[in-house]
Amino acid sequence: MSFSIDISEEAGVRYLHFGSRWIQGAMRIARPWNLELEYTKEMMASLLLRDEKRFPRKVLLIGLGAASLTKFIYRNLPHAHLTIVEIEPKVVAAAQQYFKLPDDDKRIHLIIGDGAEFVLNTEKKFDLILVDGFNERAHPGELNTLPFYQVCRTRLTDQGILGVNLIGLSRGVLGGFAYILEAFDKRALMFPSCESGNVIAFATAGDEIRVDLKDMKEHAIKLKEEMGLNLLPTVTRLEQAQTCPGGILTI
Repeated sequence: MSFSIDISEEAGVRYLHFGSRWIQGAMRIARPWNLELEYTKEMMASLLLRDEKRFPRKVLLIGLGAASLTKFIYRNLPHAHLTIVEIEPKVVAAAQQYFKLPDDDKRIHLIIGDGAEFVLNTEKKFDLILVDGFNERAHPGELNTLPFYQVCRTRLTDQGILGVNLIGLSRGVLGGFAYILEAFDKRALMFPSCESGNVIAFATAGDEIRVDLKDMKEHAIKLKEEMGLNLLPTVTRLEQAQTCPGGILTI
């Protein structure tokens, strides 16, 4: 990769750019542990899909960006161990210098490398795999292919969930989701688009996910109280989209 890392600030928010107008990450300087961008909050909707209190224990993040998801999970899920794979060393340096990336070798395993290669070569299994890796043109490359999603499936535990940021390019979103559907035998759901245009998809191959949207809303209220994570807009969009027959989200 050959692109510049740019940092900008506006109205108390610090932004990460890869030499272009695309925002690759953001942090509200006064609240560095909170999730600032809407789509990052939506990626944590995975917490609404499992009942287990200590879910997830083992997390794989592909793409570091401004370390938003890393910091949120590190702070709010103290039982979780994080493996982070970031291909660009300059992104890691920026996260450390400007975005308060935690330094904790016991809970954070940071790998500078290719996310697709890591998934292919590791034998570890994860409760949650979050894929949010893009280049300076906002393209995911090998991270949006059928073989990649097929390998991700094999790296999930029985409770495991894959969450993918399918950035708001309609052809790319539909194409990427088609790969996910095929890799997971149609056990996937694409959430309604965020206002930002990002679309988050979740998939599982293990234990069935079956959640009443009313229960999901109650869970979302608890998460807002405990973690400051507001997923109520996500639940509302799911209700309005009517993609959950009978008010039951099933994957």
